[in-house]
Amino acid sequence: MAVVTLTINDRLISTQAGSTILDAAEDAGIFIPTLCHLKGLSPRGGCRLCLVEVEGSPRLSAACITQTQEGMVIRTETETLTRYRKMIIELLLAERNHVCAVCVMNGHCELQRMAAKLGVDHVRYDYLCPDLAMDASHERNVRDPNRCILCARCVRVCDEVEGAHTLDMMGRGIQTNVITGMNIPWGKTQSCTACGKCVQVCPTGAIFKKGASVAEMEKRQDFLTWILSGRDKNIWDWGN
Repeated sequence: MAVVTLTINDRLISTQAGSTILDAAEDAGIFIPTLCHLKGLSPRGGCRLCLVEVEGSPRLSAACITQTQEGMVIRTETETLTRYRKMIIELLLAERNHVCAVCVMNGHCELQRMAAKLGVDHVRYDYLCPDLAMDASHERNVRDPNRCILCARCVRVCDEVEGAHTLDMMGRGIQTNVITGMNIPWGKTQSCTACGKCVQVCPTGAIFKKGASVAEMEKRQDFLTWILSGRDKNIWDWGN
């Protein structure tokens, strides 16, 4: 397979042609923050946390959807990128109701972890605090749109891996929400297989198992690699 050579943060990196900047960086051990991306799911470029600077380009590029090219010179850590990433996290925190102290994912939440990693210790924007109804009609799980960051991981895993497409997105802008079925209660949808994949890939407490209390919910996303490796290569090694 063809190989391209590029420079990331002054390091010369070789990667497979057709791979993304995010893939190349991860293979080289270079951290690029992201919340919507998850290995095993199609790239979305929605959260914009993975924005990087590409020499010669007038705009920032989303690393998860930008393919590598021979001779690229990329910066993943600059003052501009840090400022933008902090702003994105603040906007996510202000858009819904992310009160960590009473969340089932407190201590295990990817949004919380990313905020700490990027040094977000306050929010400069007005909190919108929408009052969105929770859906506990499912026999096993609960959906809380107040904690949703619209990463669409749940939508993609339901469609691309489980093949049910029970979940989808509805609305535009601030009115966008994840829905079940044709916007009917989760428990009334006939397409849901109750597989729990959406629960495991959700980065926040927006989807969780019934009965989970504060800080009790831990999610294991490596199941996705296990499933896909089993399907494609007939390798079923779950590991530890």
